Amino acid sequence: IHLEGPFINREQAGAQNPQFVRPPDLNELQELHQIFPALILSLAPEIPGAFNIIREASGMGITTSAAHTQADYATVMAATGYGLKHLTHFGNAMTGLHHREIGVVGAGFLEDSLRLELIADGIHLAPKMLELIFSRVPRENIMLITDSVSASWQSDGDTSLGGLEVEIKDGIARLKSNGALAGSTLRYNQGLKRIHEITGEPLSAIVATTSWNQATSLGLPNTGKIESGFRADLVILEESFEISRTLVGGK
Repeated sequence: IHLEGPFINREQAGAQNPQFVRPPDLNELQELHQIFPALILSLAPEIPGAFNIIREASGMGITTSAAHTQADYATVMAATGYGLKHLTHFGNAMTGLHHREIGVVGAGFLEDSLRLELIADGIHLAPKMLELIFSRVPRENIMLITDSVSASWQSDGDTSLGGLEVEIKDGIARLKSNGALAGSTLRYNQGLKRIHEITGEPLSAIVATTSWNQATSLGLPNTGKIESGFRADLVILEESFEISRTLVGGK
């Protein structure tokens, strides 16, 4: 389970429903964790009480990630001292790179202890931004994601996300109210193909960003690698990147 919110910055809510945004509450996190054990908690580190939540969540085995945030560089770096490890959908719903304040994006480029989630659709991050990231950030710190919404398999039309009206047009999901991107309709094999095409990186260099990096960052044992003693959880792709076969536990 990835809890993306509700402890985020209302000013950077993006496609999150602002009525659900609230201050960090350790009791609420503990209750949620008992119901559905979380592996990742995304929150805004600048909100009062966030550092304590980061520390306590880390002690519970939850990986914490900065998201929907207006934090400056110094705040992000301070949060790493409490256990912050990831940056959720890097470049989106966070402070960008500015020559006087390099923000969360700058921290992602400079701080090797942070791992970056990249939405691999070529829309949330411009192709040249993806090239820049792959040229600057160590491969082991890059994790490809889809950020797909529940309507990712439907054709163009109307849907909803967290109670907000969404329109899907040309495969791109946006809020009807303000046109903000509302997740993606990306499928993971398509994302791998786009990253391969955009960056020119060989698949052998990209594949760890789809599996091994996530497994090691989340502390998942015997997962994410084709090797004796590891779980045989595999997706076999055609040369066209279409899915040929999926194996779970070797079956």
